[in-house]
Amino acid sequence: MALTALAIRNARPRAKAYKLSDERSLYLLVMPNGSKYWRFSYRFLGKQRSLALGVWPEVSLAEAREKRDAARKLVADGTDPFVEKKRRKLRAQVDANVTFRAVGEEWFVKITREERADVTLRKVRWLLDMVYPFLGDLPLHEIEV
Repeated sequence: MALTALAIRNARPRAKAYKLSDERSLYLLVMPNGSKYWRFSYRFLGKQRSLALGVWPEVSLAEAREKRDAARKLVADGTDPFVEKKRRKLRAQVDANVTFRAVGEEWFVKITREERADVTLRKVRWLLDMVYPFLGDLPLHEIEV
């Protein structure tokens, strides 16, 4: 039987953690300290895995079911949802750290190594110094033309 919002709200902690099952391998893990975590169980490449979907009440029952359905679709498509979640998180960190200034400086080092003319290097440095106050600290993926 599917979980209800009332059943989740009324779930009380016990001496040991326990599960309240929803449908299609979604469950709420109720911890002894009273915190409640959404989990999704699945099998991938013959191994049983569990994916964290969030903490109740920040993630509602409806949101947890949406996340479960998205994870089930990934499994059906041959992708491990746990690995995909880690990849997305890492990609967001990389995107946030790749700024216009970092790319500009890397490009300047490249053209310096290529032994461009001094006048060219001075012009490029001038141009970069003019742009950095406006775009320097912006992540590259946020800059639009």
